[in-house]
Amino acid sequence: MNVTGVMDSVLTFQDMILKIIGVVLILFIAIAIGKGISIYMQRSLKDKIDSEHMNIMQKVAYYGVIVLAIVVFIFPILNIEPSGLLVAGGVVGIVIGFASQSIVGNFISGLFLMTERPVKIGDQVNINNHAGYVEDINMISTIIRTYDGLYMRIPNETVFTTDITNYVANVVRRFDYVVGIRYEDDADQAIEIIQEILDKEPFALKDPPAGIFVDNLGDNSVNILVRIWAPITEWYELKTRLLWVIKKTLGENGIEIPFPQRTVWFASELQTERIPQIGSNENEINETF
Repeated sequence: MNVTGVMDSVLTFQDMILKIIGVVLILFIAIAIGKGISIYMQRSLKDKIDSEHMNIMQKVAYYGVIVLAIVVFIFPILNIEPSGLLVAGGVVGIVIGFASQSIVGNFISGLFLMTERPVKIGDQVNINNHAGYVEDINMISTIIRTYDGLYMRIPNETVFTTDITNYVANVVRRFDYVVGIRYEDDADQAIEIIQEILDKEPFALKDPPAGIFVDNLGDNSVNILVRIWAPITEWYELKTRLLWVIKKTLGENGIEIPFPQRTVWFASELQTERIPQIGSNENEINETF
């Protein structure tokens, strides 16, 4: 190797080292700028935007700065043509898309969920017959903590395409009781007593008003339907407490909840026969039907 070849090799090596240093330096500056923008957004917008949207905006800003730095500064340093990279990326993207359709579907559904926001973290929901609390909404899946303490991971595509029942989206919620009283009791008096109980209960809403009426005549009782609206924050506690209060107050006023009763008719009179009891004196007998 002649002197010219050695000098060219040295210059090429120095040029490669300088490019590597330039790329690392640009990446370091881009990461620092992205992190700074993310921290600034958190401090300046924390009282204006909820935490879920804030987290998305921070990630978009952080990774956006890095991608912009790579395309604008690093690609020219490495002599990479963006147009050729886009063509290659398109081919690779098609291959990956066919191989991971469900992942892409879950990712896109996650974006729609974060935009539409049918559920939020902490909501009580029923998704695909899985009821519980929303613990987290990720880009690929949603985490549900069921009422019995189990954690369930539901793909976002399933969440987005299935029926969602949000129990706490509305500020008020209704619950119903069916109170059965005896036929000989006064239904009007029972309705008045229940209404007085609700009037004294601070969490039983007056607007919308409660509904109390005779719903149907059952086999053993007159069934009174009681419909009560309550704030969503007090709904469960009121529902579990108020029914016993109604039952006890009705009993104190002589109105009872009847037991099931049946009347049995026989086609003919019962015949009796006297037989000796086994192991006893012949004079001792039993009566059987």
